[in-house]
Amino acid sequence: MSTRRPTKAVIPVAGLGTRFLPATKATPKEMLPVVDKPAIQYVVEEAVQAGLTDVLMVTGRNKTSLEDHFDRNVELEISLEAKGDQERLARVHEATDLAHIHYIRQGDPRGLGHAVLVAAQHVGNEPFAVLLGDDLIDERDPLLSRMLEVQEQRGGSVVALMEVPQAQIHLYGCAAATATDKDDVVQVTGLVEKPPAEEAPSSLAVIGRYVLSAAVFDVLRETPPGRGGEIQLTDALETLATMSAADGGGVSGVVFRGRRYDTGDRADYLKAVVRIASDRDDLGPEFVVWLGEFVAERQRAASDASATGDQATS
Repeated sequence: MSTRRPTKAVIPVAGLGTRFLPATKATPKEMLPVVDKPAIQYVVEEAVQAGLTDVLMVTGRNKTSLEDHFDRNVELEISLEAKGDQERLARVHEATDLAHIHYIRQGDPRGLGHAVLVAAQHVGNEPFAVLLGDDLIDERDPLLSRMLEVQEQRGGSVVALMEVPQAQIHLYGCAAATATDKDDVVQVTGLVEKPPAEEAPSSLAVIGRYVLSAAVFDVLRETPPGRGGEIQLTDALETLATMSAADGGGVSGVVFRGRRYDTGDRADYLKAVVRIASDRDDLGPEFVVWLGEFVAERQRAASDASATGDQATS
């Protein structure tokens, strides 16, 4: 297996986004705005900032707006140029000039492992990153760069891990791991997809960032459908964890303690928008003041309603 530093990122975007219906009936969930950029642009920006300038999106039906977003829009550019609106023109160019972006159809959607396997021909025989669009990582906490560094030092594959409450571990892939001489790095000894809380080997959840050895492709070809009848990337990583380094095996984990925004759930999506807007220099100061006033108003209204209810029952 090659030991060269990865330059390619794979972003699976073939999901239907059913949790956001009807908004996602005709609009990919990855194009839902997080303040003033679609969620997918944050993910591509993260890859580029980590030095991954060759991006492959594994798409499905009704995803053409993703391609349109990262393509030129000559009519819009001409209109903004004619108006002298250089600020918005620059922001339009940002998406177009981010990276070399390629697209391939997944076809039959058979799980995350299958989506990764579809990328095999494009990736070739070198390590690569996989970024899931539901997880946005704050640019001030460079998780992916750290993962690439760990992969370069230790070889094999690297997964991103985050401590979650035990009651939530059934929502994630879960890692069994042992400590290393680095505080933020563990050696992964096993993985299980969405275990019941009482059966989970730890509270370390796998979140949506991976740096994978190309050995994963051979493993995925032999991985039978698992949970939900889908080819699970977690199952392939479980196999890689038991393989020798000479065969491209071994799995390390980077324990992430930074800011992560989950956009795969409606409530968490709204929280992500609020948090990111609050941290923006151009929006934050005014927005945070309004937000404080809004929360105080809601608390007063709830208190008044409670007091009225108590009087009515006394």
